[in-house]
Amino acid sequence: MLNNIHKPSDIKKLNIEELNNLALEIKLFLIESIEQTGGHLSSNLGTIELTLAMHYVFDTPNDTFVWDVGHQAYTHKILTGRRDLMSTLRQKDGLSGFTKRSESEHDAFGAGHSSTSISAALGIAIANKLQQKSDTSIAVIGDGALSGGMSFEAMNHAGDTDANLLIILNDNDMSISQNVGALSKYLTRLISGKIYSTMKSKSLEFLERLPRVQKFAKRSEEHLKGMFLPGTLFEELGIEYFGPIDGHDIPVLIKALQNLKNIENPRILHIITKKGHGLEAAEQNPLKFHGISPPSSSSNNFPSYSKVFGEWLCNRAKNDERVIGITPAMSEGSGMVNFEKNFPERFIDVAIAEQHAVTLAGGMATKGLKPVVAIYSTFLQRGYDQFIHDIALQNLNVIFAIDRAGLVGADGATHAGIFDLSFLRCIPNIVIMAPSSSIEMYKALNFSLEFDGPVCVRFPRGKSAIEEFVTDQSLEIGKGKIVRTGKDIAIFAFGNMLEPALSASEKINATVIDMRFVKPLDENLIIDTANSYKKLISIEDNTASGGAGSAINELLQSKNIKTPLHILGVPDLVTEHGSQDELYLLYGLHEENIINVAKN
Repeated sequence: MLNNIHKPSDIKKLNIEELNNLALEIKLFLIESIEQTGGHLSSNLGTIELTLAMHYVFDTPNDTFVWDVGHQAYTHKILTGRRDLMSTLRQKDGLSGFTKRSESEHDAFGAGHSSTSISAALGIAIANKLQQKSDTSIAVIGDGALSGGMSFEAMNHAGDTDANLLIILNDNDMSISQNVGALSKYLTRLISGKIYSTMKSKSLEFLERLPRVQKFAKRSEEHLKGMFLPGTLFEELGIEYFGPIDGHDIPVLIKALQNLKNIENPRILHIITKKGHGLEAAEQNPLKFHGISPPSSSSNNFPSYSKVFGEWLCNRAKNDERVIGITPAMSEGSGMVNFEKNFPERFIDVAIAEQHAVTLAGGMATKGLKPVVAIYSTFLQRGYDQFIHDIALQNLNVIFAIDRAGLVGADGATHAGIFDLSFLRCIPNIVIMAPSSSIEMYKALNFSLEFDGPVCVRFPRGKSAIEEFVTDQSLEIGKGKIVRTGKDIAIFAFGNMLEPALSASEKINATVIDMRFVKPLDENLIIDTANSYKKLISIEDNTASGGAGSAINELLQSKNIKTPLHILGVPDLVTEHGSQDELYLLYGLHEENIINVAKN
């Protein structure tokens, strides 16, 4: 059947039995396809039936689907003419792993990060109303994403409008890590929800025949909702609540969506799904199957940076009761599983609330604790104001372990941590470190624990490419390290760019300096090097605009040093998705380009 589905309207010709068969075909197709390309498996198996029902009832692109994060939209891609391209998923020049406006007219809004869907869908709904269009704007958001502050800001606004907005709450009790917080606990009252739904459907059929008690019945209904169902929360915000219903029952989904299509005010449909639905291994371990990697031929047996960070956190926590681990819903991704197990009282998962995580750490620091905020580079962007206002200006002792810095690969532009050096470097009172290996990272973290003030330690996704060239056991603030001495050309390497710098230096006989610190810079070393060599090259896994190379250039300009400096970094553009090595090659962060720059 799947071979005959080329556009959403093709499924409108199918009956329920055929839709169920199509759902099974899509499940088998996704499992086989994602095993080859890598990608998000569990979340997509959990939304097959919902996606079919949505496209069966609504008409995209006029009706718009805004998928929160977008990592659960693979079935949507298949139904909108991209099935034959699924073999290119997350690969260079292939399909994005998220929704992307330039990829299809059916992708109403680009995504990659959490909790943006309701705001975007409300914006579309208000625009529709201003343009006198009756199209429905639909946001599909998970219960984990609902913990993000933007979701509540958007619902607070939506409830005060008459916009044609439908929110579908996909409640699977799971985001990437296990959901936490009061809201998650509120939504897990599913048994009571089923009791209420059954009671409501039966009792209201009877009460509707008795007009004189309808007013009483309405009050009773609200009272029962408050007792049994999470709907009261949404209705108090002015958003009419429906559900919960089975998110894997296509006839039930279609009926509910058809009814809700005729309502033009903000409303929310609460559906219950199972992450990894239909694949027993994924159902039993949705975390493991949340995102899977394609087959790999890598022979590098070094531990990942995230694992090294987790080991450091546990080791230091044993001997220092000040150490607190904070994560915005990324305990597994940031290597904090063992810390959570061994130090549960000092492990804090704030859910998808990056702003809160930063300021929470600041509050703890005022009481003499040493909070460590483990956060992805692109997620720190969300806490930027809090970083400046609540941490840096008060010079508080908070460590930021910035994971997934630089080019991350298959997740693409939304997850590329290529801006942190640029947006952090301008902030006073902070130290920024870019270790070149996992051993160097361990030393940088030790330094940050003893330092008085905010410290950022940024490290890339994956494993360290090198482990040698390390002799000293401690770091001195703002001091780099010459790791190879050559002639005429000097290379300032930041972070994991030390490896290609060293490879190139062997062929061009260049001096290589592991800079270690982005702020403060080793000014004396830079000035001495600039006065001793004919050509300078800096290389960083960050945008070249305003990054570490720019900092070196500013120093040279201030000292009126004329030695030419060539800054290698990510160009000023929206990055592609592909493997990390492909992207390093594409943007000139590799051995051959360093050699070419040195020779020209």
